[in-house]
Amino acid sequence: MLYHFFYWLTDGNVNYAYGSPWFRAVIAVLVAFVIVWALGPPVIRKLIQFKIGDRPEFDHAALNRMTQAKENTPTMGGVLIAVAIAGAVLLLADLSNFYTTLGLFCLVWLAVLGGVDDWLKLTADRRAGTRDGLRLWEKLVFQVALGVMLAIFIYRYGAVNLEEVRYLDVDAYYSPNYNVLNIPFYKHALTTLSMPAFYIIAVIVIAGTSNAVNLTDGMDGLASGCMAMTSLAFMVLAIVIGSHDLSVQLGFRDIQGADELAVLCGAVLGACLGFLWYNAYPARVFMGDTGALPLGGLMGYVAIVTRLELWLFIVGGVFVIEAVSVLLQISHYKTTGRRLFRCAPLHHHYHLAGLSETQVVMRFWLLAALFAAFALATIKLR
Repeated sequence: MLYHFFYWLTDGNVNYAYGSPWFRAVIAVLVAFVIVWALGPPVIRKLIQFKIGDRPEFDHAALNRMTQAKENTPTMGGVLIAVAIAGAVLLLADLSNFYTTLGLFCLVWLAVLGGVDDWLKLTADRRAGTRDGLRLWEKLVFQVALGVMLAIFIYRYGAVNLEEVRYLDVDAYYSPNYNVLNIPFYKHALTTLSMPAFYIIAVIVIAGTSNAVNLTDGMDGLASGCMAMTSLAFMVLAIVIGSHDLSVQLGFRDIQGADELAVLCGAVLGACLGFLWYNAYPARVFMGDTGALPLGGLMGYVAIVTRLELWLFIVGGVFVIEAVSVLLQISHYKTTGRRLFRCAPLHHHYHLAGLSETQVVMRFWLLAALFAAFALATIKLR
C-alpha cells in the first residue's frame, strides 16, 4: 500500500528511494519483526487460554523424557509468522506485481493447511471421535495441488510475457525465461525445460521444502533460525535475478518482476527473527505446521520463480540434511530392522548423543549460515 501511495504522491516517479525493492526488503525485515514482537504476548496468552499446547510424542522413550518439560507449551504460533509476512508484504510490496500476489496466495494456502492440521492434532484429546491431525496423504494432496497451480500460473504468465517481449523486439534477456533451469557451478543454464518438467519440478519443490522445514521444527529456535539464514540468501538472489544489469553480469537470465520477491523474503526474515524472540530456548511458543509449512513453501516458491531450484539444495542445506536423515532412517529400518540414527530427524540424534539442545541448535544455525554464504558465493563460481 505504501509503495502505491508514494508512487501516486511522486506522480509515477519510480526513481525515489522507496521505489527500490532492496530498500523495501530491508524495511520489510523491520516491519515483520515489530509485528511479531508486538503481537506475540497477546497471541501466546490466547493460545494458553485455548489450551493449544504441545504434546511431544516420539518413538523413543529417552527422547520423550528429555522433552517432557515442553509439554503444554503453546503451539500454532505460526499464525504470528503468517500475519507478519502478509502484513509487511501488503504494506511495502508492489501489489500489482504478479509474483507478489501469487506469493500471498501460497502463504495463505499453506498457513490454512498447517493450521487445520495443528488444530486437529492439538485438540483431539478434548473432542471425542476426532482424529489426530491430517493424514500424510491428505497434506500431500493439498501440497501437490498448490504446486500444480503455482506451476500453471507461473508458466502461463511467463509465456504471455515472452510473446509480448518478442512482439516489442526487446532484448531476449528481458524474457521471463520460464523454461530455464540455472545450474550451480555451471555458467550456462539449461534453456530447454519442457512444460511437464517444469510442473514436476514445481510440485517436488513446494511439497519437499514445506515438509523439510516441518521436520526441522523440533527444537527451540531451530527452524526459525535456519529459515532466517535461508530467507536472507534468497532476498539477495531475488535482487540479482530481478535486475537486468546484475543478472547479465553474473551470467543469469533476468526475470522481470522477480526482484519484488526480495520484499517477500525480507518479510520472512523479519518474521523469523521476531518469532525467535519468543521461540529461543526456553521457548514460550512453537510455530507448529501453521508456520513451518508456509515458511518452507514460500522459499520453494521463490526458488521456482527465480529458476534457482537447484540453489535451494545449497541454501537450505540444513533442511535437506534433516529430510534425508528421515528417509534414510525409514529405508534402513525397513531393510535391516535396525535404526541408522538414534532418532530422526538428525537433530534428535545429536541430542540423544549427549549434546544439549542449545548446542545442537547453535551448531545447526552455524551450518545454515555457512550454507547460505556458500550459495551466494556460487553465483560467481560458475
